[in-house]
Amino acid sequence: MALTEAQLTDTRRFMGYQLAGTSMPITDDNDIVYGQFGMVIMSLHKRLTTLTPSEETVLTDKFLTRLNELEDDTFATRENLDTDQAAVWKHNSLEIADRFALYKRVRLELCRFIGFAAGPGLCGGGPVVSLVRA
Repeated sequence: MALTEAQLTDTRRFMGYQLAGTSMPITDDNDIVYGQFGMVIMSLHKRLTTLTPSEETVLTDKFLTRLNELEDDTFATRENLDTDQAAVWKHNSLEIADRFALYKRVRLELCRFIGFAAGPGLCGGGPVVSLVRA
């Protein structure tokens, strides 16, 4: 079982890495994101395409499914932004912040599970450019 293109894209996105935006496909040796494991340097693509079946199951069932739900929940809070109090029900004024904090926490846990640092889109930074000389 291999991750689908959509699952690979979602994983990169949830980890905070920008789109490649190139005309060349991302491959094991042609990526914009690399991590170091001891003395081994590996692309994120290679890491994601060499997971064991049990690791893929954890990634898809425990992380991707939940992150998509949390993302949808975060955006769905917009439906209650106009209500501060209705009858005895009172809106949680911190709902959006609480939901976003949980969403971010699970995204960081995803990065830890995969073994890569969180990307600039998750850590609040902008795009990262690094020059590699051969």
